[in-house]
Amino acid sequence: MNIHEHQAKELLKEFGAPVSKGVVIYSLSEIDKKIKELKSNKFVLKAQIHAGGRGKAGGVKLVKDIDELKKEAKILLGKKLVTPQTGPNGKEVKRLYIEEASEISKEFYLSCLIDRQTSKIAFISSKEGGMDIEEVASKNPEKIITTKVELSKEIKPTYIEKIIEPFELNKSQITEAFNLIKSLYKTLIEKDANLIEINPLIVTKSGKIICLDAKINFDDNALFRRPEILKLRDLNEEDPKEIEASKHDLAYIKLDGSIGCMVNGAGLAMATMDIIKLYGEAPANFLDVGGGASKEKVSAAFKLILSDKNVKGILINIFGGIMRCDVLAEGVVEAAKETKLNVPLVVRLAGTNYEEGKKILDASGLKILSALDLNDAAKKIVNAIK
Repeated sequence: MNIHEHQAKELLKEFGAPVSKGVVIYSLSEIDKKIKELKSNKFVLKAQIHAGGRGKAGGVKLVKDIDELKKEAKILLGKKLVTPQTGPNGKEVKRLYIEEASEISKEFYLSCLIDRQTSKIAFISSKEGGMDIEEVASKNPEKIITTKVELSKEIKPTYIEKIIEPFELNKSQITEAFNLIKSLYKTLIEKDANLIEINPLIVTKSGKIICLDAKINFDDNALFRRPEILKLRDLNEEDPKEIEASKHDLAYIKLDGSIGCMVNGAGLAMATMDIIKLYGEAPANFLDVGGGASKEKVSAAFKLILSDKNVKGILINIFGGIMRCDVLAEGVVEAAKETKLNVPLVVRLAGTNYEEGKKILDASGLKILSALDLNDAAKKIVNAIK
């Protein structure tokens, strides 16, 4: 789960990180009242959407006075902002963040994230931060330093020294940087975050370190024990289909292809998407119904796939372990009849009660193609939509 920049900064502030002072507004009428909280003549106006690249898309404006602030806010609020991360449709700006302008001397990049491969916390730091960090990573990867930290209650000083080494800070700034790294580390662990990104981390002309931007992503699977984080969720920033999927405890991610997929198990789902690509088509979604899905859950998943107008065919690939193939078959038949299925459907069943499941599908009267294995299933659905 992602949160907005202003929410991330408030959270980091709670853990002692130095952040720029700002206020969030949801309408133009709030500006006059909220701007009084800021002690500056110059402001930075930032569109709040869950996507990077806002600056290059015109979503970040430096303004010299309140009149210019109001003018730019009127333009940005309600605007569809298109960045490389939003896709061509963009995202509508429904809130703005106004912060005190900073006198920037240097810009750095800093982030920490869960490194699942090594079961460690990875800190990434670079003396070159800002909007072009992706270009730095591509053309000058040696300028980006990765420090992998053993998980413990507190981060050791030797790790911190390595993390901040590229910044070439003076003595007082080193003390500030130590406190910042400790704050990020504590936030990541205590709030079950997957990623915290500060880009840019700046040194002001007065020599102070400030988190000028902040992005935090949280582990969805830990939200049940983090109700204070769940409250920060902005449904306006999420795909309606993914919101609907979460209501039924389905792991669903919308993709750009034409073949809808329903699979049980994340690994099997990835293999199913790969083999669809192998045969020349692309998956329309990632959808894992889980190991013990009920008939109602399967029906909800089926309807979710069909709600995507890009879907030209559906491939269901189920290996029955905990999940029974006959239960899946009942859910599919029920949903197909309710939705008046009009696209090709290929089903591959294996495992617990697969013979019973196949009988249910065969007796349904629906045009369902059975597959012997995954290879056969992918071949049949690709041929069917062609």
